[in-house]
Amino acid sequence: MKGNENKPIVGFFGRRNSGKSSLINFVTGQQVAIVSAEAGTTTDPVRKSMEIGGVGPVVLVDTAGTDDVGSLGQERVERSLAVLPTVDLAVLLFTAGNFGAEERAIVEACRSRNVPLLPVCSQVDRLQPEADWLVQVGRECGAEVFCLSVTDPERHEPFLQRVREALPESAYRSPSLLGDVVAPGDTVVMVTPIDSSAPEGRMILPQVQVLRDLMDNHATAVVCRETELATALGRLREPPRLVVTDSQVFAQVAQVVPQEVYLTSFSVVLARAKGLFANYLEGTRSISRLRDGDRVLLLESCTHNVTCEDIGRVKLPRLLARFTGAQLQCDVLAGSSPIVGDVGRYALVVQCGGCVATRRQLQARLEPALAAGVPVTNYGLAIAYMTGIFDRSTAIFDHHQPQK
Repeated sequence: MKGNENKPIVGFFGRRNSGKSSLINFVTGQQVAIVSAEAGTTTDPVRKSMEIGGVGPVVLVDTAGTDDVGSLGQERVERSLAVLPTVDLAVLLFTAGNFGAEERAIVEACRSRNVPLLPVCSQVDRLQPEADWLVQVGRECGAEVFCLSVTDPERHEPFLQRVREALPESAYRSPSLLGDVVAPGDTVVMVTPIDSSAPEGRMILPQVQVLRDLMDNHATAVVCRETELATALGRLREPPRLVVTDSQVFAQVAQVVPQEVYLTSFSVVLARAKGLFANYLEGTRSISRLRDGDRVLLLESCTHNVTCEDIGRVKLPRLLARFTGAQLQCDVLAGSSPIVGDVGRYALVVQCGGCVATRRQLQARLEPALAAGVPVTNYGLAIAYMTGIFDRSTAIFDHHQPQK
């Protein structure tokens, strides 16, 4: 089960007036993006969700032209290129005879980041490409060039088919969160606190994702608040296979759950599913090395209403200060904004569970820190470490790798 933004992303790149906006309108059947003969009509990336048969919901991102000029134009180009590491498929548009430095830069960026590329020669109704040229461009791109005109409705379904073929299946078929550690018939207790930061009238997305995953794996889920946990456990005929809790009440829950029962948190489950678990496990222990004056960056993938019980802005900084005894400077960056400035100035980066982010988005966001040698960890793992139950919180995963 995916969140609103936890969908595969298809980015459209190319020079100004290469037909990016027209193609998105053509694909969606709606006037999503403004189309104009004036170069530079698209300024900031524009997103549109749509359903593609055989794939499911995807996000299409229209970007500014890679050949934009001037100081403002350069800023637009930088914003467009910042989208590239987060996409699951890059669609590169160009017209006949126009394949140069801008296009090759996109090709190289995709190749270096292992981003699948779909080259598209557009506007073929007015500029017909030569066959030999298309073959040469296809060799450079590492994929056969798809030709189309948005005036030809018969090219709609063939284009979508190329998108299906080029989009990695891993981008839209999420692996099971707990399917390799929980068997059909197992009982799993989910502990879901309700405090001022909880959304009104509903569960938060990580809880819903784990609940759905347990149902998909034919396990029995028992849901309760931390204040009713002891009662819920006492009513079970047999101990549960696993207890999954909100990280914020790790300490309280650990005292109630018997040692022979596996215990972890929603955030730890997501950390493992997003593909950076080994980095998190290694980086978590660096918490003990934090000293006075060190800076810590807390990354949240979503934006939410901030309360006095906010985990990223209040609880984690307070816990870090108490555990290390150090005067730390904690910065919080919410949403999908990239890290600004030298990430090397941080002694530690702590990422949330990333329930609304795709695996590629999360990895792209943490890539600068990993490249700079900055330790990275996750909200749940950090709290488990500082609570003294780090090994216990990961024990169920010790001999299991997440499913691909």
